[in-house]
Amino acid sequence: MRARLPVAVLCGVSVAVVVGGWAGTVAGVVVAALLHRYLRRLTPARVRREQERAELDLPYALDLLATSVRAGLPIDRAVRAVAAALGGPVGACLARVAAGLDLGLTPSGAWQALHHLPAGSRVAEVVVRSADSGAAVAAGLSRLADDLRAARLAGVETSAQRAGVLLVLPLGLCFLPAFIVTGVVPVIVAVLGDVLR
Repeated sequence: MRARLPVAVLCGVSVAVVVGGWAGTVAGVVVAALLHRYLRRLTPARVRREQERAELDLPYALDLLATSVRAGLPIDRAVRAVAAALGGPVGACLARVAAGLDLGLTPSGAWQALHHLPAGSRVAEVVVRSADSGAAVAAGLSRLADDLRAARLAGVETSAQRAGVLLVLPLGLCFLPAFIVTGVVPVIVAVLGDVLR
């Protein structure tokens, strides 16, 4: 995203040339500054794709971890096995967790590798709470996987509903003027013609 500044400056110069004079210069500077600020906030496509993949993979990773622990694997070996099987951003984070556990880090220190993933801090909380209290980690991981899937489904449904509204908007913007021009205006002209006679 090194092209942010040149794009903003080019747009600012374009506005300055189109508007012209001092007003154009001021408008160009404002447009360049606002556009640069906006472009800085955008997430690069590569990062966005990794976040989406992590959001999709995390519930499956949790299910695999829960199944491995239920099968009798210790948590460190289960994490290593799931990391090797899954790959991607979640697999890389789980590999860092496994390496931390191998080095003897506390559960809270080792599981901090997941904090930058979507809902990664919730996973760390479940595992750390289980390590502290002795509660069954498999049940907590399964519940969290179900919660993440339900939240993703709700987000997809919301996006679909928003898309439906946004698709109707252009139709309304085109249909309403056409309806007024072909349906309402002739009636008004006919009534005014009868009244003015």
